[in-house]
Amino acid sequence: MKRRDFLVGTGVGGAAGVALASGGAAAAAKPAADLSWSEIKAQFNPAPGITQMSAFYLASHPKPVRDAIAKHRLGLDHDSHSYLKAMYSTCEYGLRKAAAEYMGADADHIAQVGSTTAGLGLTLGSIALEPGMEVLTDTRDHIVTQTSTTYGTQRTGADLRREALYADPFRVTKDEVIANVRKNLRDNTRVFAMTWVHSGTGVKMPVAEIGEVVAEHNKGKSDESRTLFALDGVHGFGNQDIDIPDIGADFFIAGTHKWMYGPRGTGIVWARPEAQAFVQSTIPSFDPAWRDGPIPEMPVATWHSPGGFHAFEHTWAVEDAFRWSSAIGRKRIAERIATLATMAKDGMSKLPKVTFATPMSQDLSAGIIAFDVAGYDPYDAVDKLHERGIIASVVPSFYNPLYVRVAPSLMNDEADVERTVRAIAAL
Repeated sequence: MKRRDFLVGTGVGGAAGVALASGGAAAAAKPAADLSWSEIKAQFNPAPGITQMSAFYLASHPKPVRDAIAKHRLGLDHDSHSYLKAMYSTCEYGLRKAAAEYMGADADHIAQVGSTTAGLGLTLGSIALEPGMEVLTDTRDHIVTQTSTTYGTQRTGADLRREALYADPFRVTKDEVIANVRKNLRDNTRVFAMTWVHSGTGVKMPVAEIGEVVAEHNKGKSDESRTLFALDGVHGFGNQDIDIPDIGADFFIAGTHKWMYGPRGTGIVWARPEAQAFVQSTIPSFDPAWRDGPIPEMPVATWHSPGGFHAFEHTWAVEDAFRWSSAIGRKRIAERIATLATMAKDGMSKLPKVTFATPMSQDLSAGIIAFDVAGYDPYDAVDKLHERGIIASVVPSFYNPLYVRVAPSLMNDEADVERTVRAIAAL
């Protein structure tokens, strides 16, 4: 069977993402860019009676992504050998092309991984380091960044230093963060690893400005001696409007199953090829099985996409997630998330029992809102909200202090935000 016939017969293809982007027949006839927020919300499938304010933790799939997963799964179930042979090249390249278009990047600079954790481990744990070099991180980074950098420095004999880039999350300023980055970069700082949006506080770091500080620090240095800037971008990826190369990082690592609403168990690593060349490959790649051209001439990112037979129905449906968000519009989505988050914070700020960790300003916050409720342990507060149908969460237990978190997403509307604020007020 020819590949084109197989694609038509199974009804699968990257372009299906836009055509299937509907919660019903009326929405199906509209371009995704023209869908209302209520039509976009209708593409999700939450349990009846809940208001999902923790979609950022592990996203639900919108209808186009659910449909793509189901069709790839059906094709693999019907004839896995023929389906894989027919779809491998089309889907593997398609997901990178869709990701690149969304990110404003080059498809050949993107590696596909299974999660933010996998990307951080394969990158931060495998950068070529030497004794005398150091890795600098923020004290508020996720435990995976802390662990990955620990592995990398233990393996190589390099030093690891953690410094707080801000004191009080609620009162943080851009100037404070930028001054602390500039102060802590040293001539032997080979890697600077940090987080775009801190999941423990909700603080959104001014990454583009930080990228400029790192670039200034690197002036006149060779690729072998410059500081490599690595960013855990997962909680800004999908709710901020910026081309990823414009951030100024050498590595951008993010799962696509959070704010991108992509298939569970998927993620990407974007890297400047000159920086990626200093990362030692860990897991053999299968990219040579589908890429054209001589193997020695393949992009460096090729060797950093872990190979093996895996959940292809999820991996390949990443394309549909990127195309869905691109069709709605990156800027439009960012403005929507900012509007709902501001509405939530404004409502919560009127509650005397609420104390924020997350800044009020959208310049220093994204979707996550971290806060305390007077008189409540965070776990008890989350349990009480669940009883009222509000799905909130507690920041991961390795953070200190602990906070309650809510985060409006594309699964929500203004009524959901009002319902959430009322439930918090009732505690």
